[in-house]
Amino acid sequence: MLLEPIMNMEVSVPDECMGDVIGDLNSRRGKVVGMETKGHTQVIKSKVPMAEVLKYAADLRAITSGRGEFHLELAHYEELPVHLAEKVIKEAQARKLAANEGEHKAHA
Repeated sequence: MLLEPIMNMEVSVPDECMGDVIGDLNSRRGKVVGMETKGHTQVIKSKVPMAEVLKYAADLRAITSGRGEFHLELAHYEELPVHLAEKVIKEAQARKLAANEGEHKAHA
């Protein structure tokens, strides 16, 4: 079983960007767990796999025209979905095979 880090994420965005940001979080395997309004700003609370938000700053900037911000902290670890775990395992096996072949050529 492979585990992946899941992050608690709070995203603060202008009201008019809320739908686009929620759609983007859903596309990243995120789960919205709450929202609150602060003036004309929406604070979206979610849980998102870390691998899906490594380059989130640039994407959020594009979605909100630079008016959104976010905060991350580690929540817990969850089992990686089967289709992604299989992909990770295949890639690791391919790297190991390539390294072994390179080692054999170096000794030849």
